[in-house]
Amino acid sequence: MSFLQPVGQVIDLGVNIDHIATVRNARGTVYPDPLRAALLAEQAGADLITLHLREDRRHIKDADVLAMRPMLATRMNLEAAVTQEMIDFACQVRPQDVCLVPERREEVTTEGGLDVVRYFHEVETAVKQLKGEGIRVSLFIDADEAQIAAAAKTGATVIELHTGRYAESQGEEALRELERIRMGAAAGVRHNLVVNAGHGLHYTNVQAVAAIRDIAELNIGHAIVAHALFAGWENAVREMKAIMVAARLGVSLGPQ
Repeated sequence: MSFLQPVGQVIDLGVNIDHIATVRNARGTVYPDPLRAALLAEQAGADLITLHLREDRRHIKDADVLAMRPMLATRMNLEAAVTQEMIDFACQVRPQDVCLVPERREEVTTEGGLDVVRYFHEVETAVKQLKGEGIRVSLFIDADEAQIAAAAKTGATVIELHTGRYAESQGEEALRELERIRMGAAAGVRHNLVVNAGHGLHYTNVQAVAAIRDIAELNIGHAIVAHALFAGWENAVREMKAIMVAARLGVSLGPQ
């Protein structure tokens, strides 16, 4: 058994390709191609491909999603805001997974979890429409008991815990945030939800999160794209998957 080919599924890696599109759009070229990045990531060990079609189309475009959907060998995890435009588009594309996320046009990146308690009716309606098309629905939320309970009541079967506060903190604060994630994952399992996590994770801080056995999948993008500048795209994906699997198996492993 190797870290890249363990016996049985240990933990899934969703590679977020948004920032491949960010580089492309910076010069208005057709390269680097997000579809090529997705296919190479799959070959390097990605278990799914994650992409966020934002309302302002700042990175991923509609055409990227449409081109990618029939080509992926794994799963497409489409992140989308809770708007009718985005829900209708997702139902047209019919990815395997849709992760509903909060979105503000002025933010640099997603700043926190979806407030399911406050917007319960809107989220529940979106979940029902997506599930009607056979799409598995995930809600990107904070590791908060009330949000987790509300997520379960919407009919969603998956939650993705926001790890941004953990990723941005250090020392004792980081330990507190990690415990919050651990407790949130346990709460999700109690509510019969599949628990994923992501945001701000990189090659060092990912280990503690990957070691949490209640978490089934981590979605990571920016750190992999950044590391690929020096290590190469496929190597960057392989290294992240190896670190995650090693952490789950109780082995410390750093970037190669």
